[in-house]
Amino acid sequence: MTDWATTACYGSLTGQTGGRTNSAVTWPPVFPPDIPSAPARVLELWPEGVPGLKPDGGPERIVEETRVTNIHRPTLACWPAPPGRANGTAAIVCPGGGYVRLAVVNDGELVARWLNSLGVSAFVLKSRLVEYGQPAPLQDVLRALRTVRAGAAGFGVRADRVGALGFSAGGHLAACAALLPAHPLGQTGVAMDAVNARPDFAALVYPVITMAEPFMHAGSRDALLGPAATPELAAFWSVECQVAPGAPPFFLAHAQDDDVVPVENSLAFYTALRRAGVPAELHLYETGGHSHGLLSPMGGPGEWPRRMEDWLRRRGLLDKP
Repeated sequence: MTDWATTACYGSLTGQTGGRTNSAVTWPPVFPPDIPSAPARVLELWPEGVPGLKPDGGPERIVEETRVTNIHRPTLACWPAPPGRANGTAAIVCPGGGYVRLAVVNDGELVARWLNSLGVSAFVLKSRLVEYGQPAPLQDVLRALRTVRAGAAGFGVRADRVGALGFSAGGHLAACAALLPAHPLGQTGVAMDAVNARPDFAALVYPVITMAEPFMHAGSRDALLGPAATPELAAFWSVECQVAPGAPPFFLAHAQDDDVVPVENSLAFYTALRRAGVPAELHLYETGGHSHGLLSPMGGPGEWPRRMEDWLRRRGLLDKP
């Protein structure tokens, strides 16, 4: 297995405590010295064997130094909050990449370190992608939630404070976890299936939501379902169609000039949440485009992360035990 915590994906940032620059915006600020620059450990998500593993899949590949492709053995990179900051909240971080690759730095490492600065323990998910299609990604994200919740005491987190944070296609995956936590497609017939996989909160940043025209992200749809997906299949995996009362609270952020994933994805999802009576907060920005994770300029330097921090704080998720 390729341990991407020790590859160029992290080597480019090892020991670095500052932010990066994107469109003349530097964010995040310098991380405090107690925030780690590498994960504490990387866990095999399926130690008993990956369900449906392709025996001839070949090795993982790193592209553009910060993205991983051809994933066959999913993992969780654990970024525990420093003891002096930890508040017991945990988040499964789902990087974006159109279900073809994972942006494990912008949507992973930097996000994990930011969450650590808030006292939140982060678990960056490396899930299966286009090589498998659904339901493999759903199985992976639900297994991640079950793993953290079942091992909450050992991870130093609370079992009732385990959420999901996803970017772009990772936002679709986080939404799937929140809305389909007990679906048979997400189970693999092992004892761990009995652990509650419903996240206690979900945050989606410029998320892919629908798999149907006219606002779908075609690349994500093709990678996840295949270009010949039936309307029925596309409707099932369009998460705005899966919203029901009792879903966890959602935070959403999206830029109106996003030319990759149209803002109508978040608008449709927010509308569905409102109709079902699910607590939701939506932040729309005139500009900001798509991607760049924590470095996205939506609303100006650090705007959407500050709004999400406010949302977490109002919900009591940053309060220490």
